[in-house]
Amino acid sequence: MTDPTTRYVERMGAALTAAGLQRLPSRVFAALTADEDGRMTSAELVDALGVSPASVSGAVRYLAQIGFVHRERERGGRRDVYVVDDDAWLQAMLREDQLYGPMITALEDALDHLDHESPTYRRLRLMREFLVFVGREMEGVAERWLAHRAAYEREVKG
Repeated sequence: MTDPTTRYVERMGAALTAAGLQRLPSRVFAALTADEDGRMTSAELVDALGVSPASVSGAVRYLAQIGFVHRERERGGRRDVYVVDDDAWLQAMLREDQLYGPMITALEDALDHLDHESPTYRRLRLMREFLVFVGREMEGVAERWLAHRAAYEREVKG
């Protein structure tokens, strides 16, 4: 990687780590976003980041779970290629049912067994309502983003 690219990968990786993502997945995600076509093999990630193949494997597995990357087969080959979509943030955000769904289920189960007048019930009910609210709002955010992105792309092309 070129020096400005290395600097970007380290700075973005640090920012994502500060936001709560694990360090190596943060750096892998940043490296993929800096790559010209957003596609890198494990060997390319190992070379770019100076880490072991096993750590790259774990990092991309984690990133795939949260919807930031996906795996494809190299065209005409047998090697895996890790790919970041241009709208990786949107794809991850739209997986909120996988993130919030189990939490909402756990909260609902707990609520079924609590005294409706207890502070615990009120706290857990508020948490459930927040997660349901955020899930509904994410749909609107995604729609507004897609409209904004279309306008942006028209502006950039025009």
